[in-house]
Amino acid sequence: MSGGVDSSVSAALLQKEGYDVMGVFIKVWQPDFSPCPWREERLDAMRVAAHLHIPFLTFDFEKEYKQHVVDYMIAEYTAGRTPNPDVMCNKSIKFGSFFEKATQLGADFVATGHYARTDGKNPARLLTGIDTNKDQSYFLWTLTQQKLPHILFPVGSYQKEEVRVLAQKFGLSTAQKKDSQGICFMGKLDIQEFLQHFVETSRGSVLDEQGTVIGKHDGALFYTIGERHGFTIDRQGTHETPRYVVRKDMKANTITVAQKANTPAERTKEDIIHLTETNWIAGMKPKSEKTYTARTRYRQKLFTCTLVEKNEAWSICATSPREAAAPGQSLVLYDQEECLGGGIVA
Repeated sequence: MSGGVDSSVSAALLQKEGYDVMGVFIKVWQPDFSPCPWREERLDAMRVAAHLHIPFLTFDFEKEYKQHVVDYMIAEYTAGRTPNPDVMCNKSIKFGSFFEKATQLGADFVATGHYARTDGKNPARLLTGIDTNKDQSYFLWTLTQQKLPHILFPVGSYQKEEVRVLAQKFGLSTAQKKDSQGICFMGKLDIQEFLQHFVETSRGSVLDEQGTVIGKHDGALFYTIGERHGFTIDRQGTHETPRYVVRKDMKANTITVAQKANTPAERTKEDIIHLTETNWIAGMKPKSEKTYTARTRYRQKLFTCTLVEKNEAWSICATSPREAAAPGQSLVLYDQEECLGGGIVA
């Protein structure tokens, strides 16, 4: 129970269905140089637990979060890659440390407020949330058959508006609470400001595709492929179209930008994305002759693709236009409403 409306309603729905519910707040590492809202969030969660008359515990995973989420994020940015801390948080904390401790305490299931679903079949399948605007299956592609049959997503079958109505019906104090945004547990962060506390950075040059210096940036590690903000262009006319980052050189501390129409991903309707650390949730490999859909960012428009496996390494062949993908991002694969799994963009 995070203190938000989704996990609050999840607890209430499970209790109504006859489950013996215990609420758990997860305390994680927080930077000492930014606001720390966890105490208020914990109080909100405690109020809901008290209202529902269910036991309430706090699990301290500061060490695990710092190691598996924060240190990972810093290392990836330093290497010039684009991490996804929310994916890692789900893998290592919510369905890692929390799942394991809950199991040790005798829990049959763990439940969260994610907008996703499972189908109860064998093997268990991960399905998208009914509310397509809130669907969070993208962040859950690392789940496996070892854990998925023991995970419940009570609000995954509801629209967000319905969840708030249920919260009011249950008399929950979080009914009108705004949704949390930003990085898992830490909330909204200025990534550049955050990284400057851990990594030494310096200003560098912005290049065009011919290698000509046309501007300045604050440090190559701050930018993601496809990004269009945060750097300055000195040589730009009043009617020029926006430029997007298409390459980074960490050693030279330069970024190369281009008009969107000239980015590699837009030049052709068919291109290849190589993957590492792939995971197929149902334990079955996708079929090479079948067309699937995929995305490399949360809420990104899905693009069609086929898969190729060679020497146990997977590649995605995009067959419709897509946005540029950055190394380190999660590519998540779908077969209609089923989330099949995914991998890390190499």
